[in-house]
Amino acid sequence: MIRTEPTNFHMEKQAVRRSFEQASASYEASAILQDQVGAQLIERLDLVKLEPQWVLDLGSGTGLQSRRLNRRYPKARVLALDLAAGMLQQARRRKGWRQRQYFCQGDAEHLPLTHAAVDLLYANMSIQWCNDLDQVLREFARVLRPGGLLMFSTLGPDTLTELRQAFATMDDHPHVSQFIDMHDIGDALVRQGYEMPVLDVERYQLTYASVDALLRDLRAIGATNATAGRSRGLLTPRRLQALRDAYESFRREGLLPATYEVVYGHAWGAGPRAEHREDGTVAIPLHQIRRRS
Repeated sequence: MIRTEPTNFHMEKQAVRRSFEQASASYEASAILQDQVGAQLIERLDLVKLEPQWVLDLGSGTGLQSRRLNRRYPKARVLALDLAAGMLQQARRRKGWRQRQYFCQGDAEHLPLTHAAVDLLYANMSIQWCNDLDQVLREFARVLRPGGLLMFSTLGPDTLTELRQAFATMDDHPHVSQFIDMHDIGDALVRQGYEMPVLDVERYQLTYASVDALLRDLRAIGATNATAGRSRGLLTPRRLQALRDAYESFRREGLLPATYEVVYGHAWGAGPRAEHREDGTVAIPLHQIRRRS
């Protein structure tokens, strides 16, 4: 969810971090859509001329896209940054890394990096876990070098619409995170001074034999409900059965659909703005970040 003001759908960052920590071991095997979107996002780099010295993979997870970026730009240094330390620990265990790979734990809304540090900021399916889109884009602009490229994907408001509607038959609590519209993302890019922003939307549909299988997949990638207004009670057997019954109205050809609206975008940085770090975050020069051991 991306919001610019406090709402009942405000993300609890500790809950987000905890979910991804718990999912770190199962994430890569289950993140089929995230992998597909990430690969397509990297393919879109064919449309631009760029020879980066530093690449930031924001929300890197277990490092699958970092490894691809590593191969695509063999002369570049790639920094994998994630909110969850467990994800980075899993990434370090993967094979195939080159010597120019680095790791750092951090929050997209308060990046622990100095001004004008990276030439390419790649953010695949990660900024939807932030609360303040303008703050995130300010941070991205701050760490991008003048003329640097922001390349990102995120989720749109039609994501998991079937699950959202099924839960709505049970109560008024938010059970599925709210996501921002593509046009609002474009407006925020303009507000934050990005040049030549380009956005488009694609829809994907995964299918499942049961709601239980969908919920297992969401838990396996850490995409659980972390909104402040969520119901704190457990999904009891009775409520789970009610959810199953409500979701059945969407069954087609023996399978249940799960729709994802994916927003793709890129824009060029115009240079960092003045830094105001009231949160106490320490900005780290990239040369001080340790390489992968």
